[in-house]
Amino acid sequence: MMHRLFRRFRHAGKALAMVAMVLASNAAWAQQSPALDRVSIWMGGYYAYADTTIGAGDKSGQWNGGVHLEHDLGFNAHKTVPRARLDFLLGDSQGFSLDFYSVNRASRERLARDIRYAGNNYAIDTTVRSQLDFDFGSAAYRWWFGHGNDVFGLGLGGAYYRVHAALASAAMVNGIPAGQASSESRIGAWAPMLQLGWRHAFNDQWRIYVDASGVKKNGGRLSGHIYNAALGAEWFPWRNVGVGAEYGYTRIKLDQRKHDYDLSLDMQLDGPSLFARFRF
Repeated sequence: MMHRLFRRFRHAGKALAMVAMVLASNAAWAQQSPALDRVSIWMGGYYAYADTTIGAGDKSGQWNGGVHLEHDLGFNAHKTVPRARLDFLLGDSQGFSLDFYSVNRASRERLARDIRYAGNNYAIDTTVRSQLDFDFGSAAYRWWFGHGNDVFGLGLGGAYYRVHAALASAAMVNGIPAGQASSESRIGAWAPMLQLGWRHAFNDQWRIYVDASGVKKNGGRLSGHIYNAALGAEWFPWRNVGVGAEYGYTRIKLDQRKHDYDLSLDMQLDGPSLFARFRF
């Protein structure tokens, strides 16, 4: 699982680096705010504390209660999430912003209680294998207002998110298999996104920023919202290379409509991030 995550992250990083070199070689270096970079690459990890609940209900609207992944199924509450970003300007005050992260977790837990999920009963004295994968990618066109040490940004774009959830159990009675049950869901969707931002440059080496974004989708088989907020600082001991640190919060609430029942995902992530920063 970790090998697959870092392979994705490595491929994303190579793609960002190639795009950055092309943009840097072709850009016309116009006058711009010292709080912005012509091309900006972020490569790092998000050490997040996760609080996740999944639930299921029938078509009458009767919900069977939720399953808390950290408390009920033994998922680790802390997770290091690979994250990659790319920002680049067209001119001196407009440009694109790209972002990607992936949260993939799995657990195998021995339970001594009843769980009802997606129409199946997961009975006492059972071994439950569970998995939750969440991928998020976004692209937005951003306008930056101001040319001094402070700039304010507005971004409009789209986000793609994909969810894969699986739950399976094998009940045992006196060491003898007594039945199995499983449920699986896999779906993705596009949704419109709004971004807001603020950047301040103290000097050429030190900067701070605040970012916020929201994704909301109504209708269709997958609906819900995703909110992100982050406060960060950057330090560039060298002209083109530095480090960034931020504290972020993400709230993900999605509902999926299936033929016989509906599924829900409610996940909160918060914690610090550390990035290697490259600017051109």
